[in-house]
Amino acid sequence: MRNIAIFLVALITGFGVLAAEAKPKAAFQQTQMVMDANGTVVGGRPSGCPHAYCGCEASLYLFGHIRTDLNRAANWMRFPRTSPAPGTVAVRNHHVMVLVNRVDGSNWLVHDGNSGGGLTRNHVVSIRGYAIVNPRGS
Repeated sequence: MRNIAIFLVALITGFGVLAAEAKPKAAFQQTQMVMDANGTVVGGRPSGCPHAYCGCEASLYLFGHIRTDLNRAANWMRFPRTSPAPGTVAVRNHHVMVLVNRVDGSNWLVHDGNSGGGLTRNHVVSIRGYAIVNPRGS
């Protein structure tokens, strides 16, 4: 039942289209969206990103280009703390992910670079234990 709700959230919000439009055209052309048990796989490690690439992928997704100063997950902590909202970023030691839509409680549909197996996924996860930051804040 939960997987059906997740699929419907993604379908209703048009998330697949949003993800395609948010990435630079060249980066999107190199990826193919497929589903696995953990969500929608939207790609692997982008060209130019380091092996541990969650911060690099998040900067590419949010800003349209790689910001090397944000490759390390810990560097995202310099942004101001905020409440969870679409477009904000969940950060903890060694991992970051972009919040897309709230599903229920602390569960969010996220854009998650290096989410396991060297893949980038759009999937639902709990953000409990993460600090939430606003990357567009001063």
